[in-house]
Amino acid sequence: MTAECGGLTISLAGMPYEVDISPMSIERFASVLSPEQLENFERGAREGRELLEGRVVWNVNSTARGGGVVELLQPLVAYARGAGVDARWTVIEGPPEFYVVTKRIHNRLHGAEGDGLPLDDHARSIYDRVLAGNAAEFVKRVREEDVVILHDPQTAGMVDAVRATGAAVIWRCHVGLDRPNERARDAWAFLLSAVANADVYVFSRESFAWEGLDLDRIVVIPPSVDPFAPKNEPLDPDTVRAVLQASGVLMGAREPAPVTFERHDGTPGRVERRAWIAEEQPLRPDMPVVLQVSRWDALKDPLGVIRGFADHVPADSGAHLVYAGPAVEAVADDPEGARVLREALDLRAQLTDEQRSRIHLATLPMDDPEENAIIVNALQRHARIVVQKSLAEGFGLTVAEGMWKGRPVVASRIGGIQDQIVDGESGVLLGDPKDLAAYGAAVTDLLAHPDRAERIGERAYQRVRDRFLSARSLLDYLGVMRRVSAAAAPGAAGRRRS
Repeated sequence: MTAECGGLTISLAGMPYEVDISPMSIERFASVLSPEQLENFERGAREGRELLEGRVVWNVNSTARGGGVVELLQPLVAYARGAGVDARWTVIEGPPEFYVVTKRIHNRLHGAEGDGLPLDDHARSIYDRVLAGNAAEFVKRVREEDVVILHDPQTAGMVDAVRATGAAVIWRCHVGLDRPNERARDAWAFLLSAVANADVYVFSRESFAWEGLDLDRIVVIPPSVDPFAPKNEPLDPDTVRAVLQASGVLMGAREPAPVTFERHDGTPGRVERRAWIAEEQPLRPDMPVVLQVSRWDALKDPLGVIRGFADHVPADSGAHLVYAGPAVEAVADDPEGARVLREALDLRAQLTDEQRSRIHLATLPMDDPEENAIIVNALQRHARIVVQKSLAEGFGLTVAEGMWKGRPVVASRIGGIQDQIVDGESGVLLGDPKDLAAYGAAVTDLLAHPDRAERIGERAYQRVRDRFLSARSLLDYLGVMRRVSAAAAPGAAGRRRS
């Protein structure tokens, strides 16, 4: 049994389920890479096809909708398939209590308290039981010569079961903390025995790697963006306005005509669903927009984004803040989203009339992930300034996305954000994410100096092109595949570590 989900065909039979991704040609990178980059990429694609012939490269995570891991997986799997590699994407399933536990782990890995409850024997029982069930089903599909990439804490408990098949196992951790505290170490202790036997551990930054892991098996791969995805493809100003009017973000006709776009697989899609927005009046196209796109997650600091803008970006700037997140019911693995959204709405309601009139909180439709992506793309291109004032961040894909659109980004000097932005050149970094006055001052200065903002945006685009496109990620993963190829070869199970 299958169902359509925004152009993706998802198998509903059993647990876990597979997301069917259409291949995408790697030839399209010729339009964005330099000749030298393109030559290296094409050579790597040939090597990958030869190295992985007859093997499946499995990617396993906990959701097919919402969040940075999904945005990374879809293009990487599609381009690998386009290069002739049998790459696949599987999603595990679990009851709500499982996602409560994994969200607790996620928060602790970022050094945050989260729900404050312990990672105790009860949490262990839930975690192990759900992953044992998923692993028992998943390993039926895995062969000895395959390579399996397990993504994030939600899948860590599957390492040993998958490794018992003889396949090579890579554990990819997308979250982390530059200076670990006791809460982070608490999460490490909970997961360490689960991930210890992976052949390779992949982190987004060297500083994110855990104490207690074998240093020889640690690899660093920064995340990347797909320049051709609906979220990042070029949009002219007329299309940007039409998308935002069709989705209800910008003032327009009472019943605007749907806007068409091209999906990843080349089929047509339409923008026809409308965002839900808390606002006093609709945004006019001429109003300067300061934008943060994030989940409704306390670590993204929506309350700080709202309060800092209200108190420290003056009304005479003419700017309006749009904080846009997903419809909370659509993100299965984030049980805290509804609460954080309520807190943001409550804070907005407490502001003065003038402050409230300049702040728009939007939940974007998620029924069709690619429709959602084109709306986000249009929002980022319409924005005067993009913000990512997170309190913790593994990488921050929205930073690279904003930079790719040539927008100046004001972001916290944390995690992988500081790898993306050169402060004052390709963006502005906030030394203390909790300093709301500094955040407001940085935004106000860019609004007041549009020439400087434009120069920063131009350099931001170049930096993403040179360092953070998915073509580079594919080559990085090829390097990891070379490393584990002996372990994934037929008959290798007995030669691997016991």
